[in-house]
Amino acid sequence: MTPLEKVRAEIARYEHPLFDFSARERDGRVELVIDCKIKTLGLHTYYLELHLRDFESPQFPWTFQRLLYDGMNDYIVEMFTHTPQSRD
Repeated sequence: MTPLEKVRAEIARYEHPLFDFSARERDGRVELVIDCKIKTLGLHTYYLELHLRDFESPQFPWTFQRLLYDGMNDYIVEMFTHTPQSRD
């Protein structure tokens, strides 16, 4: 199974009401793609590059879950439109 197929098989195990998950090859690497289902919000798509060491782990399903959850957390934080650190 290729790394891309491995990621797609894991993605198929997850469903979320707000986010779509997919994977793609880019420049010989695999990217996890997280996209908001509500297109009218005009949010960007989040891309997370996976590393070869991630695929080699015998615990890949758990490694993938951690990466997915970390990526979702980062994406949600990036959705803020204003924070105390924002420059007006």
